[in-house]
Amino acid sequence: MTLLIIFAREPSPGQVKTRLCPPLSGEAAARLYRCLLEDILEETARVPGLTPALSFTPDSAGTFFQELTPAGFFIFPQEGADLGSRLIRAFDRGWAAGFKTILIRNSDSPDLPTKMVTDAVQVLESKQADLVLGPSPDGGYYLVGLKTPQPQLFEGIPWSTSSVLADTLARARQLPLTAHLLPPWPDIDTIADLQAFLERPPLPGAPGWRTYLCAQQLAAFL
Repeated sequence: MTLLIIFAREPSPGQVKTRLCPPLSGEAAARLYRCLLEDILEETARVPGLTPALSFTPDSAGTFFQELTPAGFFIFPQEGADLGSRLIRAFDRGWAAGFKTILIRNSDSPDLPTKMVTDAVQVLESKQADLVLGPSPDGGYYLVGLKTPQPQLFEGIPWSTSSVLADTLARARQLPLTAHLLPPWPDIDTIADLQAFLERPPLPGAPGWRTYLCAQQLAAFL
């Protein structure tokens, strides 16, 4: 049993994608982020053999996400003071529900190929590694997957820095856990990220089409 959890925020102006503002307005950035969410939710629902879930913030966004999320998703709020504690508690929820493999992915990479996710599952289920990470160009990661509870992996990491991936790998070596790195994939956090995304239009039927159309409409403000 494999659980895939999407970490997401409510797309409220001034609360999401703030590094795009300016030149984008808070409303435009929120609109773009909603497109990211819809693309990721749609693609996640298509992945065979996975149970999809979404963990949201803030707590008041439950009704919004119940209406946005396709049928069949587990939906629950994020818990914890920082990203590390939120990851720990999301994994704990999955272990308590009886899942044997758990993946958590970001909501910033709308065109992430499904193969990245299925490859992560295969690596873990075939016991090629204890930990799977998907590197982002900014030094973080877009996906983390585990087969067993490892709360120490997320404790004391300096989140929102360019050393998150390196520090996580160093912690994995200390535990010790064998780690497998997926191919790098970009997210959309900055204007440069958005411009790069516009230069790689998704193929027909590929993930990210809503975000691409939205980004095209916003391109006049870039």
